[in-house]
Amino acid sequence: MGGIGNMVSAEHRRLEEPPFGNLVQPFQIETLGVRGRMVRLGGELDALLAPHTYPAPVAGLLSETLALAAALAGGLKFEGTFILQTRSNGPIGLMVADVTSGGELRGYARFDRPRVEEAAGESGGPVPKLLGAGHMAFTVDQGPDTERYQGITEIVGATLTDCAQNYFYRSEQLDTAVSVAADAAATDAPGGTRASALVIQRLPERTPDVGRGNGTPEAGEPWRRAVILMSSLTQGEMLDAALSPSDVLYRLYHREGVRVFRPRPLRRGCRCSRDRVSTTLKAFPRTEIEAMKVDGRVVTTCEFCKAEYVFDGADLDALYAS
Repeated sequence: MGGIGNMVSAEHRRLEEPPFGNLVQPFQIETLGVRGRMVRLGGELDALLAPHTYPAPVAGLLSETLALAAALAGGLKFEGTFILQTRSNGPIGLMVADVTSGGELRGYARFDRPRVEEAAGESGGPVPKLLGAGHMAFTVDQGPDTERYQGITEIVGATLTDCAQNYFYRSEQLDTAVSVAADAAATDAPGGTRASALVIQRLPERTPDVGRGNGTPEAGEPWRRAVILMSSLTQGEMLDAALSPSDVLYRLYHREGVRVFRPRPLRRGCRCSRDRVSTTLKAFPRTEIEAMKVDGRVVTTCEFCKAEYVFDGADLDALYAS
């Protein structure tokens, strides 16, 4: 965690950035042997969703996915991109959220609108209704010269929080607890979308009374206390514009002495470009690209930001001549 640590206090909270300043707030609780991150997404999230016409249920679940991706990436040391993806047989067949080590965030969802509208009237949790059966993948991509790290888990649970918790429960990583929340309107009628995620993890064992594996019943008590306190946090509090991240952490862990570190900003950022599209087109025979023409032009659209790249005959001549 970068930056200078500060114990959360009322004075510190008055100096905090705006509650939905699009950030990752790292923190640590030494007495419980716990570290964590709280993510808040507001204005940048609205801008990210705006180019799409997502119904409210899709916008909400994608917003949660983006917040969760940012919170998980915030605990990793990497140079590249962290990608969270779901593939399933439900009304939302695909969701992708990725965040770079520099804090640039993007995401999109593919969905069947009639099926989403039908699912909206059904009872049950959002994951069974909207995702159905499938898998969730966590990928760290540090570039072409490095090996990708990927974890895959079955989509199990009523909420995205349940799905993420199931992955960490089954993996061999550090004990991890997750909570995710979002409040989103349909993106053709923006209403100030907000999303938040809170992730805590048990630190590697350092002392006999903090950590696991020392054979005493008391060994897991600090971690259990951290999780119990975290479970008292409501979704309303996670999304409350009157509460900064430090306010939330103070309410949860002030007796334990929570220490916050310098927040890291998050911002909308798509990596598409005309050069990237040109490289992709040139990888195919020109006859195949010519077959894609409509009114004498080839038009490609970025699924993340909806930017369009247009290539006419002269552009293709120059592309294939280079």
